[in-house]
Amino acid sequence: MTILGKANRMHAPVDLADIAADVMARIRARAPRVHCITNTVAQNYTANMLLAAGAVPSMTIAPEEVLTFVASANALLVNLGTFDAERRSAIEVALGAVDAARMPWVLDPVFIDSSPGRAQCARELLAHAPSVVRLNPTEFAPLFGGDPAGEAAARVAQACSTVVALTGSVDIVTDGARHVAIANGDPLMGLVTAMGCAGSALLCAALAVETDAWLAAVAAIAALDVAGEVAARTARGPGSFASAIIDALHTLDGATLRARIKVS
Repeated sequence: MTILGKANRMHAPVDLADIAADVMARIRARAPRVHCITNTVAQNYTANMLLAAGAVPSMTIAPEEVLTFVASANALLVNLGTFDAERRSAIEVALGAVDAARMPWVLDPVFIDSSPGRAQCARELLAHAPSVVRLNPTEFAPLFGGDPAGEAAARVAQACSTVVALTGSVDIVTDGARHVAIANGDPLMGLVTAMGCAGSALLCAALAVETDAWLAAVAAIAALDVAGEVAARTARGPGSFASAIIDALHTLDGATLRARIKVS
């Protein structure tokens, strides 16, 4: 039996819907703080998405305070969307705090397919053992080599001892032993700047309350995708959708997840 075949018998859709609902409820109850070193164009939207989910965002990259901010956070997002010297320095300091505290963190290697220097940095960051690597298919080859088709993502996750969350028209989440495909979402999600960045931050919030990184990733991605479907019902276009998905995430409940989740 393949890796994927074994994993698909572990959780029924209703189980994953209930798990996602439980993780979202824990975020609301515990209000974890997520420190985000992220794309400059994503900061405001990411903060609003985290607040809607019940988490607390912080964003500083100032050298005199980033260490204390990260050390007192519950999870860290490292997003390479803005690859300036100040952020590169902040990432180095932040990961020192993460390593010391064994804090969960997410690597979002944005646009590494467009920049060899950025890709090399992302490969070096893998040595700090990210809890989850969230990326799209074009970013997979520069980071891991090869094509993400078939069981490649599962093999990489197993080799790197991480969870790979491969986003696209169908989102794939694998830790090498477990694998799920999430077929929710709406095309409008691809027309809103920072949607993916905010999704990675939400994944951090889930990691802050769920120690099983694979379950945390499934929960966060499913929740955002289902919220996207709910928002699309009333949105008139990308502008209204950007606000509607924040509202949908804020009010997302177990009944909605159970009714809409599409996993295999």
